[in-house]
Amino acid sequence: MSVYLCIQMNYQETLDYLYHKLPMFSRIGDAAIKKDLTNTIALCEALNHPEHQFKSIHIAGTNGKGSVAHMLASILQEAGYKTGLYTSPHLTDFRERIKINGKPCSEKFVIDFTKKIQPHIEAIAPSFFEITVAMAFDYFAKKKVDIAIIETGLGGRLDSTNVISPVLSVITNISFDHQHLLGNTLAEIAAEKAGIIKLSTPVVIGRRHPETDTVFEKKATSVYAKCYFAEDMFTSFTTISTPRFLIADAVTAEQTYNVCCDLQAVYQQENIRTALAAVILLNQSGQFTISDKALQIGFSSVRKNTQLQGRWQLLDTHPKVVADVGHNEDGVRHILSQLKEEQYSQLHIVIGVVKDKDVKAVLALLPKDAVYYFTEPQLPRKLEAEVLQQAAAAFGLQGETIPHPKDALGIAISRAKADDLILVMGSFFVVSEVLPQA
Repeated sequence: MSVYLCIQMNYQETLDYLYHKLPMFSRIGDAAIKKDLTNTIALCEALNHPEHQFKSIHIAGTNGKGSVAHMLASILQEAGYKTGLYTSPHLTDFRERIKINGKPCSEKFVIDFTKKIQPHIEAIAPSFFEITVAMAFDYFAKKKVDIAIIETGLGGRLDSTNVISPVLSVITNISFDHQHLLGNTLAEIAAEKAGIIKLSTPVVIGRRHPETDTVFEKKATSVYAKCYFAEDMFTSFTTISTPRFLIADAVTAEQTYNVCCDLQAVYQQENIRTALAAVILLNQSGQFTISDKALQIGFSSVRKNTQLQGRWQLLDTHPKVVADVGHNEDGVRHILSQLKEEQYSQLHIVIGVVKDKDVKAVLALLPKDAVYYFTEPQLPRKLEAEVLQQAAAAFGLQGETIPHPKDALGIAISRAKADDLILVMGSFFVVSEVLPQA
């Protein structure tokens, strides 16, 4: 029996217990991944099955699932629904993972839940992610949310969140990431993500791809679920980028939508289309009523309503400093698309990654004329800054190593001119180090 059971923990002590008692993927990697849902089911049973006590929308995908989740949460909140939101990982505060109407769960809830579940932690030996999923479900059930947006962690089929019975499933897109766990082809990865498609439950697919379309269609057919490809739901979809908003005009056979999204990076256009497709299906289901006004305000107030961070987030001006959590090949392509929209004299890039990423695929895409500051996440899984620097040199990327991200950013700011652009990227856990702390 753990010594923690014998003491009353405060919030920080509770987090220390969760971080160090439980296997945590962000810290130790694959060893924290459980290959089935047994632990999650056991935890939910101990909690009287909270996962069945609220309506939900389940979101998977390689990139964009966090943005789509926050867009939908903002829209549903504006429509008057008490809206839960579960996402991962967090950037500055653990409680970012579990929110209702944009407000994180209380420190007291985290403490009380952990104390209540400790005997089951000792008996079941769950992972950190399994506990946080159970915690979120318990919170949403107790607070009686009208709807909860649930983002998968990794994959879908065996993801701990995959015990819910949603009213709608969403799969944003499929690209290469975590191949050692999910598969080495897009079709194999898609099959894992398709595991969230449920019996007679509609699913929105955010991006068509010849290697993955049939995977989703076959899975949906096998469980009598209607499969909708977001791009097919619109006869026209165009966007205009401004410094503050990404403006989208979307036309269906029945209606024209014009929305301004405060997630203004051009790469958000696919996510806006996916979220809009999901809203259309929610309205058609008859279970929700989302007005055009709620849709417009929801899209324009995503950051304000949900406190989303790390998506082309402006941290400073003169020089302009931006942080983005895009970290795989597809995510970096999206970042590069936004860089083309920016005006600057010199680009500075602060970058750090974890060991299990395909770093060569990322480095091959990055601009050779940028000044680089190679850093590292503050995790055991980190790829050391010197190793990253050596790998980058093979692609013609030059710069120095500064182990701590905050120090690296500080040096970049001291050397940049007022009209330069500084980008912090490569890992959630690098970006988290440079964001303002709560």
